[in-house]
Amino acid sequence: MGLLEDKVVLVNGGTQGVGAAVARAAAREGATVAVTGRRPEPGEALVTELTEAGTKAMYIRADLADAQQARGSVAQVIEAYGWIDCLVNSAGLTSRGTLLDTTPELFDAHIAINLKGPFFAMQAAVADMVARKAPGTIVNIITSSEHGGQPFLAPYVAAKAGLAGLTLPHARLRSRGGTPIAAHAHRWDRIRINGLNIGWTATEGEDTTPRTFHGGGRRLARTGRSEAADGQTRPARRDRRLRGPAGLRPQRCRHRLGRRLGPERPRRTRLTPHSTTTRTSSVRRRSDQKQYVRRTRKQGN
Repeated sequence: MGLLEDKVVLVNGGTQGVGAAVARAAAREGATVAVTGRRPEPGEALVTELTEAGTKAMYIRADLADAQQARGSVAQVIEAYGWIDCLVNSAGLTSRGTLLDTTPELFDAHIAINLKGPFFAMQAAVADMVARKAPGTIVNIITSSEHGGQPFLAPYVAAKAGLAGLTLPHARLRSRGGTPIAAHAHRWDRIRINGLNIGWTATEGEDTTPRTFHGGGRRLARTGRSEAADGQTRPARRDRRLRGPAGLRPQRCRHRLGRRLGPERPRRTRLTPHSTTTRTSSVRRRSDQKQYVRRTRKQGN
């Protein structure tokens, strides 16, 4: 018997990448799995794979940027299976944008997919759990970048930091009148809300992102080379536009912390005459002290 036997799990953004891996793991543990996504081809292919392995599974076509569709995905799962036990918010947008070139449209898209969609999906799932007086679990896939991410992911970092704020403080408060003032205040209803701060992950989406936004080809693992659109391979190079002005680039230096900002200071490769004299004097002084101790001991004997 698996850990999730007779549990119904909804994975938003579960047709590829991290979400698909979560759906497969839940299926292996005996759960009934529903996945959402914008593209039906990978979603239906995943459902076929899970069904052939003996898992009850369904695909729901939904755009999580739309709050109504985010709520509707939960409603369809409840309609199909009668309830929902776990919601995993794995849908995410990682389109690049810096503080200087991010447009209002790109910023709104990041907020919609990475923050607004999870919020209203959580709202619908928790409402069903509370109405049934049943325990449940919410898992938000966040990112370690929410603590301070890359400069070319400015809107992504802002949105994920919001999702982290939605997740973390919720275990703190509940109003005196009994009305929860934050989602995780429903811990009293046996509903857990957790977040995973994962790092960069090699997914299908991240395979195409470097070629789309950084002018690079597909990076070939362990070879240090990249494959361009014409199929030719060449040494992989970092996008210099992302490194900033030359005077502000991190530079390697032989320092105990490994890296520091600013120009590298010249390192002395040999002792100067002054330091040599100092070192020689110190050695001579220690030698004299040892001889004095020996003479004293002999006279005492």
